Amino acid sequence: MSTLSELVHAQGRSSEADVDWLHMLVGDWQLLADLAFADIVLWVPTDNDSFVAVAHARPSSSATLFYRDFVGQTIKSEWRKQVTDAFESAQIIDSAAPDWYEETPTRVRAVPVIRRLASGHPETTETPIAVITRHTNLSETRTPSRQELTFNECANDLFAMIAIGDFPDLGAPTGPRRGAPRASDGLIRLDVDGITTFASPNALSAFNRMGFADELEGESLAEVTTTLLTGKLIVDESLPLVVTGRAPWRTDIEARGVTVSLRAIPIRNHGERVGAIVLSRDVTELRHQERELITKDATIREIHHRVKNNLQTVASLLRIQARRTHSDEAREALNQAMRRVAAIAVVHDTLSEGLSQNVDFDAVFDRVLLLVAEVASSHNTTVSPKSSGSFGILPSEYATPLALALTELVTNAVEHGLAGRSGEVEISAERREDSLTVGVRDNGSGLPEGKVGSGLGTQIVRTLIQGELGGTIDWHTMMGSGTEVTIEIPLRFIKR
Repeated sequence: MSTLSELVHAQGRSSEADVDWLHMLVGDWQLLADLAFADIVLWVPTDNDSFVAVAHARPSSSATLFYRDFVGQTIKSEWRKQVTDAFESAQIIDSAAPDWYEETPTRVRAVPVIRRLASGHPETTETPIAVITRHTNLSETRTPSRQELTFNECANDLFAMIAIGDFPDLGAPTGPRRGAPRASDGLIRLDVDGITTFASPNALSAFNRMGFADELEGESLAEVTTTLLTGKLIVDESLPLVVTGRAPWRTDIEARGVTVSLRAIPIRNHGERVGAIVLSRDVTELRHQERELITKDATIREIHHRVKNNLQTVASLLRIQARRTHSDEAREALNQAMRRVAAIAVVHDTLSEGLSQNVDFDAVFDRVLLLVAEVASSHNTTVSPKSSGSFGILPSEYATPLALALTELVTNAVEHGLAGRSGEVEISAERREDSLTVGVRDNGSGLPEGKVGSGLGTQIVRTLIQGELGGTIDWHTMMGSGTEVTIEIPLRFIKR
């Protein structure tokens, strides 16, 4: 299914600012449907004077009218005139008689969508940028409860604000939707002075769990919250704006071990605030889980940091031991071990800096290449390392063996292929959807064809690439023309 942006752009009549506004509106799509107890559909105009649906929300507070989604469909003939009238007149248009949909009587309301040009300024678009249809089921005839009446009143207020560009609010902060209060979680209606005129049972229960034992209705929500937070040293500075309904903000309050998330939606009439909706949700368990995840992430990063420090200490000890060794063969073995440990430390250092257990291997390999200069200087060789392509993001279980294997290959190219001469070492990476191909080539003396090295470094590379990563490795050697090593690693097991 196409995205909202793709569907709107395909019609060719909307600007980028229009698309951004519609995205903000659809961000509260479910809230509007739940408050209205109705299906709502967003229509944008087409070049042939018709309309196409770009968003559809079903209410979680009542049964849906439409089994199939309307997104991507052209408007039905029975709704076209009403939607066209709302679009051309920039007025809310109600159906004159019940509209029948599959033998179910419905009431249809068409609401024009007006976009405000800038936050804090009254200027709006001259014409609507879209139309919302609200489809209410009339077959379930019964006396509505006070909560249903209040929800419908809130929905009517929000739709009226949409029709004049007062909703959504450009000044509202954009934050994560995770844990955001919903209409069913708890709704409080405030008047212009911040006095509670209605509190749903779920909202009242949330405040009761925080220690408020009375009724919320008739009370100032700001004063109730202040009482709950008495003795708190740290309070969110945006809290007064939320509990008075003066700004479209969201915050958390915590008392007696209970955390409640609050979101305020000011109700305005032509820019003048006349009240507010405050949505509330008990997010105690959610915040507890988030804190646990943060603690675990911090612990994992600290472990990687300590492992990196320990590996660097080991590398330093090996370096010291190498300097004190009189045997050239032993010194070279200790230096190689030091470089291998240092390569592993680079990966752990990168993992300690982020929240993910994935690493940008291009950044890791840039640091690994710094070891080439040290190897070259110890062999009186001038080496020009070159790299091309991209490794991309790799999980740590791939990054560590690959970094160690490439360290071995580059070291071998410098020590053996370019020993006593200047030259180049070129590393190329080609990342595909299901595999990673890496080439390491030098323009040194090369090896006789078929005479692949049998030393410890070669054994390490084979073990890491073939054993741990399940890949293949191939040496191409030509006397006097250098050596090229090609590694291919399958990535089919990486979760995307």
